[in-house]
Amino acid sequence: MLSHEFQPGRLVAGFFLAAAGLVYAGDAGGLWETPWFAMIPIVVGGLFLAAATAAVAHGIRKARRPRTKGPAATGTPASPEDKAPTSGSGAPSDRP
Repeated sequence: MLSHEFQPGRLVAGFFLAAAGLVYAGDAGGLWETPWFAMIPIVVGGLFLAAATAAVAHGIRKARRPRTKGPAATGTPASPEDKAPTSGSGAPSDRP
């Protein structure tokens, strides 16, 4: 059983931020020369793709969610029995 919900937007954001860190690590290690402004398109583009991925995932989850028909969904008021006053213990009170 999963301990939390999978969020693909965060996966994409983490991938691009890790890629940006890898580019800077290669520059710091002397493997290649990276201009300072090279990170802007990597980070901004990655965050944009992460936002788009999160929006699509949210739309898919919302479409797959079962639709419930309750008082809030139908617009009908709740019955008086549903709004019975309760005492501090959570049980219905004996007062009228």
